[in-house]
This record gives sequence, C-alpha cells and structure tokens, in this order.
Amino acid sequence: MLSAKEQLEIIKRGSVEIILEDDLLKKLEKSVSSKKPLRVKTGFDPTAPDIHLGHTVLLNKMRQFQELGQEVIFLIGDFTGMIGDPTGKSETRKHLTKEEVLENARTYQAQIFKVLDPAKTKIVFNSEWMSKLGADDVIQLAAKYTVARMLEREDFKKRYQAELPISIHEFLYPLIQGYDSVVLKADVELGGTDQRFNLLVGRELQKEYGQVPQTLVLMPLLEGLDGVNKMSKSLGNYIGINEPAGQIFGKVMSASDDLMLRYYELLSSISLAELETIKKGIKSGSVHPMEAKKALAAELVDRFCAPGEGRKAREEFERVFSKKNLPDDIPVVEIAWEGGKMKLAKIIALAGAAKSNSEARRLIQQGAVEVNEKPVKDTDAELLASEEYILRVGKKRFVRIVPKK
Repeated sequence: MLSAKEQLEIIKRGSVEIILEDDLLKKLEKSVSSKKPLRVKTGFDPTAPDIHLGHTVLLNKMRQFQELGQEVIFLIGDFTGMIGDPTGKSETRKHLTKEEVLENARTYQAQIFKVLDPAKTKIVFNSEWMSKLGADDVIQLAAKYTVARMLEREDFKKRYQAELPISIHEFLYPLIQGYDSVVLKADVELGGTDQRFNLLVGRELQKEYGQVPQTLVLMPLLEGLDGVNKMSKSLGNYIGINEPAGQIFGKVMSASDDLMLRYYELLSSISLAELETIKKGIKSGSVHPMEAKKALAAELVDRFCAPGEGRKAREEFERVFSKKNLPDDIPVVEIAWEGGKMKLAKIIALAGAAKSNSEARRLIQQGAVEVNEKPVKDTDAELLASEEYILRVGKKRFVRIVPKK
C-alpha cells in the first residue's frame, strides 16, 4: 500500500478543493496504520438515462480511490432524484416519477462499470433508508438546519431576492443528501464544485449525529464541446459513454486544442509527467495538437467501447476526414432524423449553417456545399440517417453531422 502522502498526491490530481486537506491526510495515515479502508461516497441522481464524460470526472476519481485500496460507495439517489436537485436552477425543477428514476437507475448500473471495478464497488440506493423515515423523523432532521443557512445558497438567495418561488421540498434536498452521509458513515465524499453547499451540509449533519465530519474532495465541472458551458445532454454539448466508437472519436476531435488539454487532465489515465510532456511538445511545436487529440480520442474509445476500437476509429477517421483542407476542430451537431433519409437542405438549416431551407437550397445550387469533401449541386439531395457527415457550407463553415440517438 502507498503511504498516506503518496495517496494524497494522487487524490489531489485534478481536484479543485479538499475540505480539509490536513484532515484527509490524517484519515489516510490512520487507514494505512490500521489497514482499514476509508468509506468514500459519491452520489448520482438518475435524472437522465445516459452517463456522459462529465460524469466520468467523478467516476475516474472514484476509480483512483479503489486502486488505493479504499472502499467506494456508489450511491444512486433514487429518492432524491424524485425531488430534483435545485443546484444552479433559477426555478423549481419538475420532479421525476418513481418509474422514470428507477429506469434511469438501471441504465446507470450498466454504464458505471466501464470505469469502476465491479468487484470493489458497493452500490446503494438512498430510498433504502429514506422511505422508512416517518414524518416525525423528517421533522427532526429538518430541525437540525435553519432557513437562514439554506438562503446562503447562491441559487436560493437569488431566487428569494428576485421574489421567485422556492418550494419547501427543495430545502429537503441538501438535508437528505447530507443525511445519506450520516447513514453511510462516510469518511470522504466526492462531488462537483456545484455541490459544495450540499456536501458541507453533510459535514454539519454528521457533527449533529456525533460522527467525525467527512472530508470533501471537490472536482471541477467538465466543459462541454462548446468549451463554455458545463457538459450537458440538454445543451447538446456532451459525449455519451454509450455512443458508438466513431461518434466518440469524432466528437473528441471537434474539441478545441485548449479544451483537449483540459480533457487530458480530467479524463485521461496518462501520468502527470506524460501530460506535461504533451503540453511542452505542443508549445515547442514538436507535438502537433491534432496528433495529441487523436491519441486522447483513441484512449477514450478503448475505455468506453472495447480495447482496440480506438485504433479502428482512428483509422476510419483518417480515411474519411483527415484531409489537409479540413480544420482540426469541426463543431459537432446532432440531428434527429425524420425517417431513414432527410433532405440535405433541411439538414443544413437544422445545423444552423443556413437561416432557412430556401437559403440552404440556394447555397447548394450555387455550388457552395460539400458533403464529405464532395460537391453537391442537387437541391433535392438526401442523406442517410445511419451515417456521419462533414458539411462545408461556403468557404469556411464546417459542421460535423451525427445522428441523434
């Protein structure tokens, strides 16, 4: 087993904040001396069926804890998922039905083992204990936190000041998330920076119940392919871990060079020394950004599809798309096909490369459109829904079209 200090250095990679770092070091030292693993908790609300690369930032950190010999608890918030996490929301969220939550939870279990070691992962559902609490138990729990403290949360504070509604059940969300840590006797909890308030509530409740407060490891929120917003399926800027190999590879290739390095830091399994070599190589010109991007894309495809699929996806990408006149970072647009085929003009308009179908037809007629680097002048041309395409509209507008799942 690695020493406590060595473990701490690994845990710190990519993290934004550890609350409190000295406490974590002491816990690790005690774990090493007693040979008793720490209980490391991470909660996921199954509010959508698919896990994307943004979720894997936490999953990767959980895998690191597993490799360090710690006990990892993957908590599926099937109870909290029905409430809906109010974090970052400017209005009350629509809560999901029990059936929707359970269906999403089933898909989560199938996907997480693309990252986590199933033999070392304990899966729990917070409905196991929350559904057993009576009204008196909930009242006692609610009595342990004040409204004033709740209104310190930035999203609640903004809504209160703007006189926007805040439902009482939304106050229960951080309390229940914190109570999960009490039930599980968590030594460490992982979460994104947007979960800081909720995780701190867990520390406070553990103190109230006579437990040693958990240490928090806060991870950054992964930017989506737009390089600005948090990766989100609703924003269409995500890469799903269940997507086909070619689609994952192509989406990674559409990322900007700066975003690629961010993905290397948070998603790649290469060492910090190797990452530093890539950064220096790009800066000096000895490493081409596109080659570094291909290596990252292949690594992620191998991890989420199957070993060897990354090489195949790279070869296919180079065969179809890697021509000298194509830019390195072509934006990806997902299109929901209507049937097996769709008019090229409509696809161009849906992709935002033309203001309307009629404008798209004019551009096609003028010879200003290419599909996979082949000119198209037939205004009635159709594309098959099962394929991916690179569109050039005008001289400089490129779009990678992928079919929406």
